[in-house]
Amino acid sequence: MGVKEARINYLDFEIDKLTRSIENVATGDSFSTDINYLSRSDLKEITKKKGWLFNWRIEVNHDDREVYKLTIQGNPTIIQGIVSLKIERDHVYMHLIESAPFNRGKAKVYLGVPGNLVAYACRLSFQRGFEGFVSFHSKTKLIDHYIKTLGAYHFGGRLMIIDTLPAKQLIDKYFKS
Repeated sequence: MGVKEARINYLDFEIDKLTRSIENVATGDSFSTDINYLSRSDLKEITKKKGWLFNWRIEVNHDDREVYKLTIQGNPTIIQGIVSLKIERDHVYMHLIESAPFNRGKAKVYLGVPGNLVAYACRLSFQRGFEGFVSFHSKTKLIDHYIKTLGAYHFGGRLMIIDTLPAKQLIDKYFKS
């Protein structure tokens, strides 16, 4: 029986705006957010049929991943975005990230969802003693975008790394100390 090799997901999320929380595109109003574990009961709402791009059930079923959902405070049933993280021995690896279908494209409702989720990964990295280090694999066309918007470093190939200083800046932007 052979060992199944893990498939690398090359992430292609766009940081539309670094906001203090998430921001309504039409009104400019900001909304504070909560980040909690994605529950199995949430899975019925986040299907490809409902416009989600990824099969989040697969992510939730991985024992080595932690899957989190972003919601607006006081409105926990509407998921704004999701991130799947793997805790490595010295950093947090961002396996998958997705904005809700209504937060993508020209008609998106809220700005700041991907930035909020990345900032959470950085915060988790500090909480786990990894000095804010987060890594992920990027689609080639977005490498420069992540360098400019997140302060990430291009480590070689398509590997991107966010280290302590940019991680602190992202956390300070999104989370009240």
